[in-house]
Amino acid sequence: MGKIKEILDGVASVGKVILLSRRPSAAGEPRNGRLIIMGNGPSLRDTIASHSAVLKAADTLAVNFAANAETYRDLKPNLYVLADPHFFMNGTDGKSSDPNVVRLWDNIAATDWPMTLYVPCKAKLPEEVSANINIAVKRYNLTPGEGLHGPVHWLYRKGLAMPRPRNVLIASIMIALREGYREIYIVGADHTWSRDLWVDEKNRVISVQKHFYKDNDKEFERVAQEYAGYHLHDILNSLTIAFRSYHQIADYASTIGAKIINCTPGSFIDAFPRAQLE
Repeated sequence: MGKIKEILDGVASVGKVILLSRRPSAAGEPRNGRLIIMGNGPSLRDTIASHSAVLKAADTLAVNFAANAETYRDLKPNLYVLADPHFFMNGTDGKSSDPNVVRLWDNIAATDWPMTLYVPCKAKLPEEVSANINIAVKRYNLTPGEGLHGPVHWLYRKGLAMPRPRNVLIASIMIALREGYREIYIVGADHTWSRDLWVDEKNRVISVQKHFYKDNDKEFERVAQEYAGYHLHDILNSLTIAFRSYHQIADYASTIGAKIINCTPGSFIDAFPRAQLE
């Protein structure tokens, strides 16, 4: 049954690619240097404090609301990945109704060092970001792909699909691999969501999303609204998919000679070998 399921998953993945994927930006050339992917987990605060020189010396990749943190202009990430549709949902005036998203785009638009911004193929960018000569924009697909290793890994290499992207870190690792990085270190990827997940007396699922920066009340309210209507089994199933995707990434990385090291203290990700950031 396992092989049959893989075949059926592969057929479904090809169908999704045909319907959902677009031509992505060209892949990068193989790179000798290492890349440090900075998740936004609370442990990143200590990593920045104790390893800022290491972060500044290596290529770094930032995600999501990192540009709203005070450390953005100090660390000057080389790569930046956005995946959540929330960043690209415009209001009636063409701009986001979320002030945190408005501030994010303002901060990215003000970037004054060379940086590559990765956004989904269909995403629309603010004009001030597109006009910034320091920012190179590259497009990628968030189409989920599963199935027999040979065919699905071909889709990964072509940038037409990736393991189910339940969060931006999954997309970031796959982007980094396609950009030619073969030595990838991950920090700030605590993924300790299950510790901060409970059900209140009104049967509402509560999830506290902790970051290395301090979220404001508006962001807490947005996250609470996103979780409204979800049941506990929905959330747990989503977590299962995310952690399984990391194992699929590890399997794919091994076939292309890439090394992915998790340097996040206390991380719940069990797919990659661990080490301290040096």
